[in-house]
Amino acid sequence: MKEQEIPLLDCPIDFLIGDASGKIMNEYARYPCKIKCGVYAFMLRGTARATLNITEMEFKQNDLLVMESGTFLHIHEFSEDALVYYILFSSSFLEKYAYSARVSVKTIQLENPKVHLSDEMAGILKETFDLLLHAINCSTQVLNPEKMVHILNLLQLFYADYVKQTETYQEMPKDRKTELYHEYNRMVLENYQRWHHVAQYAEAMRISLPHLCSTIKAVSGKTASDLINDAILVDAKAQLKLTTLQVKEIALSLGFDNVAFFNRFFKSHTGMTPKTYRSE
Repeated sequence: MKEQEIPLLDCPIDFLIGDASGKIMNEYARYPCKIKCGVYAFMLRGTARATLNITEMEFKQNDLLVMESGTFLHIHEFSEDALVYYILFSSSFLEKYAYSARVSVKTIQLENPKVHLSDEMAGILKETFDLLLHAINCSTQVLNPEKMVHILNLLQLFYADYVKQTETYQEMPKDRKTELYHEYNRMVLENYQRWHHVAQYAEAMRISLPHLCSTIKAVSGKTASDLINDAILVDAKAQLKLTTLQVKEIALSLGFDNVAFFNRFFKSHTGMTPKTYRSE
C-alpha cells in the first residue's frame, strides 16, 4: 500500500496495514480531522507532536498510539526521520465485529491514548508489524476480516495490559481533583455540541461552579471554558476543511442557533472568519 493512500477519516476497506515516513505524515499536518476508523500506530523512530481531542501530546521512538473511532486528531509536526507502522480498522469493521472488550479498552484509551514500550516489547511489536506487512503483500491472500478480528483482539490486550503496568495508569485516580478533571474532560467531549457553558457541566456533575473552575485550572492549567472552546474549535475546523457543509449548517451542528454568533466565536479564537479559514 502506498504511503499516499493513508486515509484521513475512515479506512476505505475493512483493514489497512502499512508504514509512513515523517515526510508523508507532515502532509497531513494542515488541519484537524475526526477519525472514524480505529487506529494502532507504532513509532518506530523519530519524533512527532499532535493534538488528540483537546490534549497536545509528544511522541518518540517506541511509543504506541491507540485512537478509537470518534477521536479528533490534529498532526502538528513529524521529524523528517520518523517512521510509523500503522493498522487501521474501518468503522464498518468495528461495528460488525464489536466486542464488549472494546468498551473497557475505549475507557482506557480516552485517558491513556499513548504508551511508551520497553525496548524488549517494542522489538516484539516491530516483529509483529513486519510479519503482518509481509502477509498483506503476499500474492496469496493470507489475511481476511475473520483473521483480523483476532489481530484486533491481540492488539487490544497487548495495549490494555501494558498500560495497566505503567506508572502513569490510574484505574482509580489518586485524588479527587484528578478524578474531577477526567470526569469533566469526558463530559466535555460527549456534550460540547449542546452544552457551551461551564455551569451546565457543574450542574450535571453536582458540584459548585467555583469549585469546578478552580479544580480544572489547578489540574490542567487551562480554564474550564477553554476546554469547551477547544473541543468546539477542533470540530469546527475539521468540518470546515473536510466537508462541504455551509457555515450555517456547521454552526447548528455545534449548538449555535445564530450563525453570526458562531462567526464571532470562531474569529475571536482564530483571528479569522470560518469562510476565510476554509479558503486558506
